[in-house]
This record gives sequence, C-alpha cells and structure tokens, in this order.
Amino acid sequence: MCCRRLFFGVLVVLVSGVLACFEGRASTDLEGIRIGVHNGMTRFVVDLSGAVDHQIFTLSDPYRLVIDLPELTPVANANSDARPAGLVKKYRHGLFKPGNFRVVLDLKSPAQLDKSFQLASTRTASHRLVLDLKPTDRATFLRTANVVLPWPKGSTNLRAAPPPIGRSKPKGRKVVVIDPGHGGIDPGTISKLGRKEKSVTLAVSRILKKELEKGGRYTVRLTRKRDIFKRLRDRVRFARDAEADLFISVHADSIDNKRVRGATVYTLSQKSSDREADALARKENRVDIIAGVDLTGESDEVTSILIDLAQRESMNYSATFANMLVPELAKRNVVRRNAHRFAGFRVLKAPDIPSVLIELGYLSNRQDEKILLSKKGQAALAQSIARAVDRYFESRFY
Repeated sequence: MCCRRLFFGVLVVLVSGVLACFEGRASTDLEGIRIGVHNGMTRFVVDLSGAVDHQIFTLSDPYRLVIDLPELTPVANANSDARPAGLVKKYRHGLFKPGNFRVVLDLKSPAQLDKSFQLASTRTASHRLVLDLKPTDRATFLRTANVVLPWPKGSTNLRAAPPPIGRSKPKGRKVVVIDPGHGGIDPGTISKLGRKEKSVTLAVSRILKKELEKGGRYTVRLTRKRDIFKRLRDRVRFARDAEADLFISVHADSIDNKRVRGATVYTLSQKSSDREADALARKENRVDIIAGVDLTGESDEVTSILIDLAQRESMNYSATFANMLVPELAKRNVVRRNAHRFAGFRVLKAPDIPSVLIELGYLSNRQDEKILLSKKGQAALAQSIARAVDRYFESRFY
C-alpha cells in the first residue's frame, strides 16, 4: 500500500485493479522477445540484460496474461516484435508508470501458467525470463482471473514480488469508504420542499455505515461526517489514504422531467453512456469552483489516466460491483431503466480503487422525494447497498 502513496499523489480514479509496484530508475535492458510452441505448450521468452523481479496475473473478457517488471529500457534493434504464436494472439509492452514496465499477452483462448523461471546469461545468450502457457477451460481461467498468480510448481523468481496495489490485505477487514455527496457551501440539488441533497446523502451514508459495521467484517469510513464542504480531489485522496478496497459516492439527482424517478449507478468511462449522464457529470465536476478551485486544467491528466491499463482494470472491478448493486437496489427500490450507466465523475477516478457513484433517486420527483426524506426509505436504500457490498467481497470476482 505504501507504493500507492508514492505513485499516486495526484487526483486520479480505478482495481484493478490488480497492480505491481516497483521503485527506482531503470537498470535493466529489454533485449528481445521470443515466442515458440512445443508439445502443445506456448513459451514466451523475454531476453534481458540481467535478473528481474516479476509478477504475473490474468484478466478475463478478453483473455489476457499480464507480466509486470521493473522499468526496462528497450535497446536499439531489440527483437521485441516477435510474431505471435500458439496461445498468444497478440501482445504489447511499454512503460506502464515510473518504475513499472508491463507486457500484456492477448490470448486466443483460456490459458494457464504452467511454470515461469529465469535463466542466467551465458556467453551466447542473454538473461531470460521464461513463461510456459498451456490450454485450460474457461472455468479454471476465471478462478484465477484478476489475482496475482502463485508461482506454479517448478517456477522460480529471485525474490518475492511485492503484493499488488489494492490487494495487499488478504486477511482482516475490508475497507469501505462512503462519500456523502456535496456538503457545506455546496448544497447539491434542492427539492421543492426545500430539502437539500447534502442532507439526504449524509443521512443515508450514516445508515449505510452502521449496516456495514454490524457484522464486524468491514472498516467503514465517511469522507465527511458533518455538513462541511469537501473538494472532490480531497474525497479521492481520503479513500486512497484509507487504503480503501471499495469507494461508494452517494448522491441524489434532479431533472426537469418530474416524472423521471429511480436509482442509478454510475461507473467511470471515457465516454458517458448517454447525454443525461454526461450533463450530470459536468454539473457534479464543477462543484469545486464554488470554493474557488477550478479543476478544468486537469483534463489532459485525466485523459491520459483513463487510457491507462490500471484505470481500465479498476473500471472492470467497479462494473462488477455495479452489476451486483443494481439487482439488490431493485428488490426494494425503484431503479432507472438501464440503471448501470457510465460518466466521467471525478470522484470515480482513483486508479487503484473500485468506485461507484449512486444516485439514490430524484428529488425532483414527488414519489422519490418522499422515499429519500423518510427514515424507512433511507434504511431500505442503505440495506440494499450493504447487501451488494457483501456479495461483492464474497464473490470469486474480487
């Protein structure tokens, strides 16, 4: 987790995801890549100038195998464009972030790491990192997807690689950060009855915190415990400093069409899933200007992060949780059609934390407003979210 503080000290969202962290300057050269097939096994070889630590994990839909290495420097005329063969459909490589060089293998079909090892350099050959892949079935592949693979029998590594960001607490409580939207000088949406979104989101968040803490399985923290303004960047930083395993931002919506009602769950995407989502994201993202902080200058940074593989894997985890959350909300609450949507909310842009933004309903709709302002309605929403959190951490996807 310490590496997350070192590498992600700026405002960003996602997972995935599943990341390795390395420190220091590049000290190893990438001299070549080779791919071969023998006896039904696909061998992927990375030629290097010296020994390296490495970490391997798989990703599903599409099938991929990822190799994280320390920062490498490709040497001139390096044979790093080997023709794909066997189980390898195509591959790509490059600097993922400072200190971390990543190789991604796109697989033709589910594959299993049979063994990985390193061979010391000789007079005629470079140091080699060798991975042997063999075919497997989808069910077996999915059991190990999105987690760092243990070294198979016969594999070697010079020393254990550090745990991936966001997955370094295999034991103990998971950390859930709940973010009550708006607050202080930013009231958010105001209903016809004069009730403010900031009060609704704080009330539901407090109930949700109690629900999650009942079983003793989670450490739950609120980005704000009272009616105070919090900048979007500070909400994200709070979640990262808390080493959150899941980030839930709570909001209530409004719209000109008073007939529209129901909950909606948003996860991050480079492109919003509809005009309404895009407009909502723009409205929410401008709230920092109220406090005199205009964040529009970060667009280039955000754009680069969104295309970063780490972000995309965090987005995958976020979508998994969203797909569990919507059915739970629907059991006791009204949800929008196509309730899982996508938008560029700033609070969803932490690259290492699965994150969702929940619009609990519409304060502009009389029926939703009644639910959102009632203790019973708030409790029903909080309980639905809590059940989804349980499902998420109990699932094989996490």
